[in-house]
Amino acid sequence: MHQLQDILASVKPVDNSLRVRVQAHLDDLTKPQGSLGRLEEVAMNYAVATGTDRPVLHKKKVFCFAADHGVASEGVSAFPAEVTPQMVYTMLGGGAAINVLSRHAGAELDVVDMGVNHDFSDHPSLRKHKVRKGSSNIAQGPAMTMEEVVQAVMTGVNLALEAREQGFDLLATGEMGIGNTTPATALFAVLLDLPVETITGRGTGIDDRKLDHKISVIRKAVEVNGDALASPLETLASLGGFEIAGICGLVLGAASVGMPVVVDGFISSAGAVAAMKLSCKVSEYLFFSHLSNEQGHAAIMNKLGARPILDLDLRLGEGTGAALAMQVIEGAVKIYNEMATFSSAQVSGKQ
Repeated sequence: MHQLQDILASVKPVDNSLRVRVQAHLDDLTKPQGSLGRLEEVAMNYAVATGTDRPVLHKKKVFCFAADHGVASEGVSAFPAEVTPQMVYTMLGGGAAINVLSRHAGAELDVVDMGVNHDFSDHPSLRKHKVRKGSSNIAQGPAMTMEEVVQAVMTGVNLALEAREQGFDLLATGEMGIGNTTPATALFAVLLDLPVETITGRGTGIDDRKLDHKISVIRKAVEVNGDALASPLETLASLGGFEIAGICGLVLGAASVGMPVVVDGFISSAGAVAAMKLSCKVSEYLFFSHLSNEQGHAAIMNKLGARPILDLDLRLGEGTGAALAMQVIEGAVKIYNEMATFSSAQVSGKQ
């Protein structure tokens, strides 16, 4: 626990004094001021998060955290729990959507087994950090013990610190776990004080009857765990999952060393929100990649005051939206670094 407290203490606010120099450079680029819209905003935020007015973005990495959930036994998903390990195998074989989009983005992909109910053989792209073979059913009690949630969070922290040592500049989150929109929704309901019925979506594509059942399961989970929701970490332990806790840790670890993280969709946002509740300063290191098609994500983004980079009606997870947004961020940084300036190009400025 003291290691986690040390990480939380090491997350520093960004140096906002950089904004003046960064803005001056953006305004000197050979274009009308502000004409590149949100690309300029992205370049600004990336530069400030990395602590320099000469930002670099050479190496990118996606971490897809995988785990099973006891609450899947409540019938909250359209797919059986066996799909979690099956999809991990698909990712390790290079055939999942996140493989395609990570390759397209020029980003390395690691699949992190945080708690899949299956024993995997060694694989170069698989990181074995299994806490337990699936979290407990949140409709009956806490998903994790406090020891387990700290272990899961610190796994994410250490993966981020290791990535920094290996020279990565930008990380992205992804996840795989049948049933995981249920714990994510429960976390949002408690951590952001949002009504369950407003933010509960169809996940893998459940019908109206199952949606009503899912809402009742989430309400029950919040009620059953009501006495153990006093702090963000206790809430994460009670209502979360191993992969969500891993994402939370990745965000915290990256922020502690001034490295930005691209947050994927609905599930990854739950891990990010948990991290933000543990340390409010981490928000300055986050890029929310896309507005998920999952019901409730818009309300969650509004509550956070966040503007996702993309809006493509995605709801797959895995890190797919984050991999796409990485390319937008990289484009913004290249614009900042590679465009000619009025000062250097002898182009006449605005009259």
